[in-house]
Amino acid sequence: MEDDSEPEQSSWAHLPDVCLRHVFHWLDDRDRSRAALVCKKWSCAMYSGSLWRRRTITFYGRPSRAHTLELQSALWYVKKFGKYLEHLEIKLSNPYNTAFTQKFQVTMKGLLSHLGKCNSHLVSLSIKYLELDRLIWKNTVRAQFIKNLATFLKKMSKQLDYLNLKGAGVTLEEGCELLNSLSCLTNKSFVSEINIEDFFSLHPPVYSSTLFHQAMSKFRSLVILSLNYNCISDELLDILQKHSAHSLCTLNIKCRIHDPHGQVVWGMSWANLAKRAPKLNVNFFFERVMKHDHLARILLVEIPVRSISLRSCYFSDPDWTMRPTLTNLLPAYWHVLQKLTLELNNDHELLDDELLQLILSCKRLLFLKVWAFLSVTFMERLLQNRAERKCILTTIKVRIYIARQQSSEEDRLLYDIYRKFKYLIDSELNYFVITYPMV
Repeated sequence: MEDDSEPEQSSWAHLPDVCLRHVFHWLDDRDRSRAALVCKKWSCAMYSGSLWRRRTITFYGRPSRAHTLELQSALWYVKKFGKYLEHLEIKLSNPYNTAFTQKFQVTMKGLLSHLGKCNSHLVSLSIKYLELDRLIWKNTVRAQFIKNLATFLKKMSKQLDYLNLKGAGVTLEEGCELLNSLSCLTNKSFVSEINIEDFFSLHPPVYSSTLFHQAMSKFRSLVILSLNYNCISDELLDILQKHSAHSLCTLNIKCRIHDPHGQVVWGMSWANLAKRAPKLNVNFFFERVMKHDHLARILLVEIPVRSISLRSCYFSDPDWTMRPTLTNLLPAYWHVLQKLTLELNNDHELLDDELLQLILSCKRLLFLKVWAFLSVTFMERLLQNRAERKCILTTIKVRIYIARQQSSEEDRLLYDIYRKFKYLIDSELNYFVITYPMV
């Protein structure tokens, strides 16, 4: 028995470091700590920087022993391995009272303070959905958290490349303070990706803010920028053209019904930006902004639109109709549109013909997601056109709304359609189609 065990021990003892680190990569903190006690070689592997470059720290709102241990583990990690950290994600899950947000603020103060002293490698920071505009945040706690975060961003400003503060819920002044902290040392920031979607609370008209324009003018190498449409203005587009045209590739723009979106933005401003930034793609995400006249003010023909998402969010409104949008507005992007998402409660109008014609006219359309009242035969017509190479779709995801509880007949027809085009679907498409009762 002893002879049998020796080769096994020997093989583990001589396992190459790269293989050992790969094994450690799949272990959690507790198991890594236990494994490090096996021998000196394994202990050295535990302290390899490559194991600790990425970290997600979750703060759970509901108290429990497991969540307390998770918090302790996060603090232990930052103190022991924070110097190796390159990518940090902070998650705040279901905060439920002022006591918790105060505890979170104190913990984050210590965590950010320690990282600011020991870390010189951090390039990516994500703290999403803070929702600082909720009542569970006392004014003093909120102000202290923003102050601590701004101080940390100042220290990291020379090395940080990615910042995600989506859903922060800050005021216009607080938001501009955080953005300015990324450039306070040199009056310039070379962050390449920023996500400030749902960043500002109370739906302010950010597009008219001089503070915001001044903050954005300090970013000199933006590649990806995500924000709400209430931030878009001729002034912002001009700033992007002057300072980031050489690098800018993607604008993700979200437009919600309660955000101000009636501002005038000239097509010439978009045309100048598109000309100076030839790699630019613009992705629009609309929530309950469905009326044609509202969309027509936003979706100008000069914009290099790659993706459009229109979501009515289950709200049915007989005052709006999708037909003019499908027939007059979206076809303007026939040469650039690659991704189309429609989630419509269109129980007052049938759109099969208009939608199919739009798909066939968009020569670069690869991705289609539709949740709407459609006839099942729409899928057969669409697949027939795809089989005849009249469109180049590679992804088709459709939820067909049915205005009654039972959909067995429609399900049977969909199965027959699948069998008819089985070879095409299995070999060339990412395909998912179901019926969904909407009563």
